[in-house]
Amino acid sequence: MKARITISLKNGILDTQGKAVEHSLHSLGFGSISGVRIGRHIEMELDGRSVDSAGKEVEEMCEKLLSNPVTENYQIQIVPDKGKQDG
Repeated sequence: MKARITISLKNGILDTQGKAVEHSLHSLGFGSISGVRIGRHIEMELDGRSVDSAGKEVEEMCEKLLSNPVTENYQIQIVPDKGKQDG
């Protein structure tokens, strides 16, 4: 199965990279956009787990290493392999 993790800054945390991209887009003539936020997307393959245990394990990975829980939020999507049953 595959885990897809999206990590983004929490609301209220200044996103300096997003502001720089927004400014650059305005400079290129895309003035109607605002609120640009930059995040990260991580995908990983997981073997030999149920969807529930995989979700719990990936959540632990996010809490311990992949995100900064003080400044970032994360969303996890577990995608089972096609043709296999959740076990």
